[in-house]
Amino acid sequence: MNFAGRLVGGTIAVIVVAIVVLIAGAEIALRRDLEQDIRVTLEREARLVSDGLPAESAHWQDLVERVARETGLRVTLIARDGRVVAESDEPRETIPRIENHRTRPEVAAALSGQVGSDRRLSRTVNRPLLYVAVPGGPGVVRLAAPLGGADQIVRHAQRSFLGASMLALVIGTLLAFVAARSIASPLTAIAAAARSIAQGATPRFPRSGIPDIDGLVRALREMHDQLDQRFNELRRERAETAALVEAMVEGVIATDPRGRIVTANAAAHRLLGYQPDEVLPNIAQLFRVKAARDVVDAVLDGTTVLEQELELDGHSILLSARPLPPGGVLLVLHDVTELRRLETVRRDFVANVSHELKTPLTSISGYAETLVNDAPDAETRCRFLGVILTNAQRMQRLVDDLLDLSRIESGRWQPAPESLDAAQVARDSWSLLAGRASSRQIQFETVIDPGGEQVYADLDALRQVLSNLLDNALRYTPAGGRISLYTGREDGGVLLRVRDTGTGIAGEHLPRIFERFYRVDPGRSRAEGGTGLGLAIVKHLVEAHDGRVSATSELGKGTEIACWFPDPIETRS
Repeated sequence: MNFAGRLVGGTIAVIVVAIVVLIAGAEIALRRDLEQDIRVTLEREARLVSDGLPAESAHWQDLVERVARETGLRVTLIARDGRVVAESDEPRETIPRIENHRTRPEVAAALSGQVGSDRRLSRTVNRPLLYVAVPGGPGVVRLAAPLGGADQIVRHAQRSFLGASMLALVIGTLLAFVAARSIASPLTAIAAAARSIAQGATPRFPRSGIPDIDGLVRALREMHDQLDQRFNELRRERAETAALVEAMVEGVIATDPRGRIVTANAAAHRLLGYQPDEVLPNIAQLFRVKAARDVVDAVLDGTTVLEQELELDGHSILLSARPLPPGGVLLVLHDVTELRRLETVRRDFVANVSHELKTPLTSISGYAETLVNDAPDAETRCRFLGVILTNAQRMQRLVDDLLDLSRIESGRWQPAPESLDAAQVARDSWSLLAGRASSRQIQFETVIDPGGEQVYADLDALRQVLSNLLDNALRYTPAGGRISLYTGREDGGVLLRVRDTGTGIAGEHLPRIFERFYRVDPGRSRAEGGTGLGLAIVKHLVEAHDGRVSATSELGKGTEIACWFPDPIETRS
């Protein structure tokens, strides 16, 4: 039953109970008051009868009967010994046989000098009577009145009161219904507002005009405002947390207690080989690698696993896992593939540098020791000193190239590009090598295609690029060969190509020739004074201009290195 029904039903119940109580109370009070009035009347009439009794007892019966006829009351005269000497409701001849009344309550009270009364069923007339006895006459004068009239008055009053009560019940019910509607309507609206708050919709708060309900509405509105504010804060914090998790380079995966993945950022999808919008399987089926499954089994058993390194699809992954307090697990995947590669590069670099320095240092040390200990002749001493100088210069070139490469890679050097004459820079770079080339009868030519006359690059960087490329070409080109420099327009920039007719490079070596210290022919390169850093420097210098480098080669037919320099941004279309 709803509130309105309960309120109306409760009101009707209260009214009915009140009517029953009022009718019962009114009946008792009315009957008591009527009997009191009858008692007073009977006492007054009894005293009148007592005062009007003739002196002769022979006339008492006549008087009693006349009074009874005139008043409708029962009149009895009782002697002091309890005998009935006159009775209006008994024949004269039976009066002597009437039982003694001395023990009757009202008679006993009157014999003691008081006014006595009693209400009981008369065995003589077989109906309830109210008896009142007063001292007087032969001893006691007693009058009795039937209570039927009082009963009729009470019943009539009950009918009247019952009719009024039914009218009050109908009116009260209508008023209760109206009141219930006036209270239930805002309560229903409040319930609807509470449901809207629970569903996250905008609630509508009622105005009832009832202070208590309006106070409840105000409290609910304040609660909604506070909840809305807290939800906004939670949504903001959740969005920030989600953004942070999504922006992490580490893969983050969180599951619920049943093992279903509830959080997985883009890095996790990428590391596991899934598309960003692809649904991940349960944690138990997520990994195909046994080592990763062992980590998952351990964390599902409640064990925290920190930085377990394993291989996933060619990537080196550090996998950390820990149980979550409400159940479920948290996995963090850190891709250390690049770090491991850099560690390998670092080890190789240290080994290569050590090896590159060890050879000239050994030569310098050996020849210097011979000069100190053996005191050779002047010609031998000059030859030894030449070897020492050559190796010292080789070490100097190695250190210079390492410093240049370190400066470029660290970002401490930034190009200052300008428009340069490609042919002029090429001639300047070749002039340093012309003596070596002439002794071996190696020809050098430049081919400048239309649009390739000007290169937008840093002057020193372009000189170093061409010097390294021409030096490499000269080193691997046999006597009588040819080295060519071609420039031309391509893809919004200028492409410079250095081509030689040397020995060429095998296909398996081409992808690695721009690595530091990588040599196709290590023995020949060291014999000719190469440091193994030239092409690495070329690659970094060109890429610092946002350019690109490529190489093509064929064994026995020569090699071509191409460097592309983009035009200035403002001139690109």
